[in-house]
Amino acid sequence: MPVRIGYTMMTEQAGPLELVSHVVGAEQAGFDFSVISDHSFPWLESQGHAPYAWSVLGAAAQATTRIPLMTYVTCPTFRYHPAVVAQKAATMQILSQGRFRLGLGSGENLNEHIVGAGWPAAHVRLEMLEEAVGIIRQMFGGGYVSCHGAHYDVENAKLWDLPEELPPIGIAVSGPRSCALAGRHGDLLVATEPKAELLRQFDAHGGAGKPRIGQLPVSYDPDREAAVARAHDQFRWALGGWRVNGELPGPAGFEQASQHTRPEDVAESIPCGDDVDEFVAAVRPYAEAGFTEVALVQIGGDRQVAFLEWAEAKLLPALRNL
Repeated sequence: MPVRIGYTMMTEQAGPLELVSHVVGAEQAGFDFSVISDHSFPWLESQGHAPYAWSVLGAAAQATTRIPLMTYVTCPTFRYHPAVVAQKAATMQILSQGRFRLGLGSGENLNEHIVGAGWPAAHVRLEMLEEAVGIIRQMFGGGYVSCHGAHYDVENAKLWDLPEELPPIGIAVSGPRSCALAGRHGDLLVATEPKAELLRQFDAHGGAGKPRIGQLPVSYDPDREAAVARAHDQFRWALGGWRVNGELPGPAGFEQASQHTRPEDVAESIPCGDDVDEFVAAVRPYAEAGFTEVALVQIGGDRQVAFLEWAEAKLLPALRNL
């Protein structure tokens, strides 16, 4: 089957009204699904935004009719208690009439530090994520839930509005531990790198046959130099890798960590310009690795409309052949 192509509502680079308008445009352009980032901070100040993703999702559910919606990803362990995430997800599934998927991950210090709970080691964060997913699953069961785990307490909780079809749970992966967790507890895998080894580890722990979704930043512009400059200005942080990016506490840290990243370095990793073949070549490794879906991130909040028009006319037809 061809790889499904998605659109990313990047909350770090556009305000809430614009994000809803953009996903309406993505639906009209023919994208197969959409995802949204869930942050309290942008990575770089030049991005300039961080609206509340769940309010945007509610508005998007009412403004669209077809396109699936998904968090990519929500951290259910610090800013949000897992019982509250369960309520959010159940409500979104009802509002979207069955179009919502709940993507979860162990989080970034960038966003979770705001509640002052500290930032433990990665293995502890994965333990917290596993416990949180268990609580969300229990809440989806519909009864009263009380539990006292290593990290969370839930006291007599219940979801009073449950959808007929529960939202699937996706889990973000970056290595063996998270792949094992996703295979055991997830309905689908979420990743930002086209690494076949991640999928093999996912399959080995129960993920075989489940969807796997990747994400790819792109910078469309008829002026390639402008596309490269914008990608460097707003997305050079991405070249640092998640082992670093998950630990940095704010935009100043990302500025410092990426200060020596050159525009040509970014252009080697991110397709820039309007060469359809270059964009297709960047998506192809995901298809070859075994990903079933790829969500594109158009860099630059003010370039979404132009990107969507170009994608509808040229990029999406070319990607359908993958």
